[in-house]
Amino acid sequence: MVANAKAAAPARPARPSAAPSLAPSSLATVRARLPEDEVIYFLLPDRFDNADPANDRGGYGPDRLASGYDPTAKGFYHGGDLKGVIRRLDYIQGLGATAIWLTPIFVNKPVQGPRGDESAGYHGYWITDFTHVDPHLGTDADFKALVDAAHARGMKVYMDVIGNHTADVIQYAECQHGERCDYRSRADYPYQRRGGIGGKPINPGFAGDQVMTASNFAKLTDPDYAYTVFVPPAEAHVKKPEWLNDPIYYHNRGNSAFKGESSTMGDFSGLDDLATENPRVVRGMIDIYGAWIDRFGIDGFRVDTEQHVNPEFWAQWAPAMVARARARGIPHFTIFGENATDQMDPGKTATRNKLDKMPSILDFPFGVAVIDTVGRGAPASELARLFSMDALYQDGEATARTNPTFLGNHDAGRFSMFVTQGLPKADADERLARVELGYAMLLTLRGVPTIYYGDEQGFVSAGGDQAAREDMFGSRTKLYNDEKLLGTTATTATARFDPNHPLYRLIGELARIRVATPALRRGRQVTRYAEQDKPGLFAVSRFDPTDGHEVLMLFNTSTAPITANVEVEVASRAFRPLAGQCAPTAQAPGSVRVALAPLGFAVCEAAK
Repeated sequence: MVANAKAAAPARPARPSAAPSLAPSSLATVRARLPEDEVIYFLLPDRFDNADPANDRGGYGPDRLASGYDPTAKGFYHGGDLKGVIRRLDYIQGLGATAIWLTPIFVNKPVQGPRGDESAGYHGYWITDFTHVDPHLGTDADFKALVDAAHARGMKVYMDVIGNHTADVIQYAECQHGERCDYRSRADYPYQRRGGIGGKPINPGFAGDQVMTASNFAKLTDPDYAYTVFVPPAEAHVKKPEWLNDPIYYHNRGNSAFKGESSTMGDFSGLDDLATENPRVVRGMIDIYGAWIDRFGIDGFRVDTEQHVNPEFWAQWAPAMVARARARGIPHFTIFGENATDQMDPGKTATRNKLDKMPSILDFPFGVAVIDTVGRGAPASELARLFSMDALYQDGEATARTNPTFLGNHDAGRFSMFVTQGLPKADADERLARVELGYAMLLTLRGVPTIYYGDEQGFVSAGGDQAAREDMFGSRTKLYNDEKLLGTTATTATARFDPNHPLYRLIGELARIRVATPALRRGRQVTRYAEQDKPGLFAVSRFDPTDGHEVLMLFNTSTAPITANVEVEVASRAFRPLAGQCAPTAQAPGSVRVALAPLGFAVCEAAK
């Protein structure tokens, strides 16, 4: 942070004296909340807290390549579990979170990968059994206890689910022992020939995967059109439900190149890619995930790899999940899909929203825009451009308000990492101030703020994927313990559940303000000003959905103090500060004078 920031302009918002907490609510009250009412906390159970060391190896024995347990290796199980999440509900709720999003908790293949390059399914995305909790994380009863405990506190629980793939079980005879199986297209390897254009005729009468009827797919009986498919005998029945063990329900065309037809039909880094055009697969995945709604009364799904599945699948699956939840007494079941991008391209996000009938979409473009403006020095106008494209969504800004927004995640890396990479000359104080500014945006602008676990303790991460999945409990992984955290001299070698960390306290206060202010949850948003060619002022108004009174948010993305006149509603004559410092009155009808410290922010509510 600039050394003279406090002298040059009003001070940054003071930290609250204590972390906020949410009053317990009845389950009916919890379920009455709309998706945009939530503040989501996203965590990996294996990396959060280890309350039951007895399940660290999942019952698979001491061999790390059998159990997947090695707390010194970043790509293996570390011991966190569902009981650990229950044990830390006070901590999560103290941060102001109202919903918890868990990475997949289903039974995973413990270890995958070629010899010498193995890693474990600690993250949950290598599912074999879709019907039970992975024993490394606990039991089905533990999950029920977590859902019930969260509901008793007025909190929701979202499950991470997958319709694109299962664990890597199906093998191809043409490329074994770690060899890469490149994608083979429908044009070069049609369904009605074995092994290519000149191969033996097979699957007579099959009209192709775009004729998505049961009668057509009944004619697809031989999976050896692109590769010679086999399943190792020891894994012949490893998947549950049993129908998932039949290779005919998979594409079997080799690894995706993540472009063209391979994007939806190729194996994601070797994972068995489900043939989601087949009505049997559609029905099966509806049954699988509907059962979790029925059994546990969960509140929503985050949908992994949405963009790698054909839209017709989601257009049936998502409405079926909403209907299943309504039948269970859950009127506002939340579903949000993942369409990863590192570009500020809302068009890509909105297209999937429309084609897939997916109620909401993870707002990757939001994260890119905040990283660019707060962490890389892009003009504040990039934020204005982002919000100007909200009209692209199915219901315009109303849908954009339900899209979960975030700054970093378990795949790409943490927001603090992007700030550090984008501004390598910034000192620790400035980087902390920029992370605070980013979270001020996340928790006040439109969308559903999603906090990646550990951000509130100053985790930085040395990269994406495995490098950004640090332990919250005392870590034994050198890569994590070597991190220099923001806002503290501590390291991840000791448990990081400090309610006095400056980021925990700031996020908690902003979350409390958001939950208490309808305009910041459900309010229409209007951009008031955005510096066009450089970092600087970004001003936004949001409006109470009931009486229309205004809340003005002000952000300074530059390292210089700012004073400026900002347009407001003519009726907005007096203001009170919700965060930061605000002018008490407008200087003229429709105009207020604002002053912000370098990298400062303020939230100002007009009198009703």
